[in-house]
Amino acid sequence: MHPTWTEQWWPVAYVRDLDQSKPTRFTLLERDLVIWWDPSAALWRAFPDVCPHRLVPLSEGRINERGELECPYHGWSFDGEGRCQHIPQAEEGTRSDSLRSRCDSLPSATAQGLLFVWTGAPEAADPDSLPLVPQLQDNPESWTVQDTFRDLPMDALTLLENVLDVSHVPFTHHRTVGRRSNAAPVRAEITREDRGGFSAVWEEGPRRGSLGSQFTTFRAPQLMWHDLDAKGFARILTVVYAVPIRRGECRLFARFPFQFRSPAPRLLLGLRPRWLQHIGNHKVLEDDQVFLHWQERLFAAAGGGAAIDRAFYLPCQADVYVKALYRWVQSNGGEPFVGQPLPPRQELAPLMDRFHSHTRHCRSCSTALRRLQALRPWLWGSLWLSAVLVGLGQFGLLSWLGLGLGLLTGLVTRQCQRWERGLRAGDGHAPRNDRR
Repeated sequence: MHPTWTEQWWPVAYVRDLDQSKPTRFTLLERDLVIWWDPSAALWRAFPDVCPHRLVPLSEGRINERGELECPYHGWSFDGEGRCQHIPQAEEGTRSDSLRSRCDSLPSATAQGLLFVWTGAPEAADPDSLPLVPQLQDNPESWTVQDTFRDLPMDALTLLENVLDVSHVPFTHHRTVGRRSNAAPVRAEITREDRGGFSAVWEEGPRRGSLGSQFTTFRAPQLMWHDLDAKGFARILTVVYAVPIRRGECRLFARFPFQFRSPAPRLLLGLRPRWLQHIGNHKVLEDDQVFLHWQERLFAAAGGGAAIDRAFYLPCQADVYVKALYRWVQSNGGEPFVGQPLPPRQELAPLMDRFHSHTRHCRSCSTALRRLQALRPWLWGSLWLSAVLVGLGQFGLLSWLGLGLGLLTGLVTRQCQRWERGLRAGDGHAPRNDRR
């Protein structure tokens, strides 16, 4: 794999979603990692997810009483530097400090609420070169940031191609975050293009100019953002990190920072629970997901990024973002998984999965799901109580109380079921195709 992809800092998780009491598994560039909290150094650590003893995954283990990462198979334990500190089966003279008993410890750093891991030569890791959004570094308390993430069944480059392309929003996301009536020529221009990525400006901006100019930055190879100053309302960023897991799979980290002109929108936005926001984010992501998963297989068959001029027909100024992305790819080592085939195409049900691709990894959504499940027997009990009250009241006051309780419980039950389904899977329905 070309150093363009390996000599990099990659985000692997929002810090708020990590659990300091147990290890977390993540796959980055086909490399299985275990993420864990080292209490002695107060740092997040990243190791290859393999015990040097018998090669089982350390992510199935635990953080023991000494604050060390303990293997689930034989109890070998490791400190934050990867040194083996304890071998329970060791006899006198057995060395736990052998180089062969050590785990590699990858450089890690936290910034802007994200945990980053360096995948290149450890001595080359520079925390000052983290791929961050500079606007969020200045006066960070003035920003209200919503965020989400999801494991997507597509390459990171397919995701970047999609989110850089501003012209798809009115059509793909019609009735979610776009309107077909806002479609118009996109007279965008590339203003900077080099090894580090590119910048672009769309002077008219979205919604036929009603929101002001939009500025786009691609910070190669993993980060892009759109910057829009909506007149009289807020400065709005759309930030996306595209993190390659393996061929045909990536993790999306999406951030939506707002710098509001007045305090009221900030207060209203803060009232919405993060898990409920994530359900809405899923619907928008699923607008694209089905056809992007299929599209990249046709693109690969047509030659992929190395043959973009032959594979795609790009006659419009709106396509400058996609052209610039693939010019960067071709000039900087090519795609990350060269020569590897895509996995078989998935049908609708696995593409709509939300539980495995998000909920189980998200602290907010997994907590909400557990609470909704715990509420279920109480709702059934309330329905039973309402039936008892109706029977005992013999059409008097108790009966009316029972009917009211039953109606309210039924409505709450129905909404809870909708939320639970929303945390588990999408319905596969694209609002853009409604005839209304």
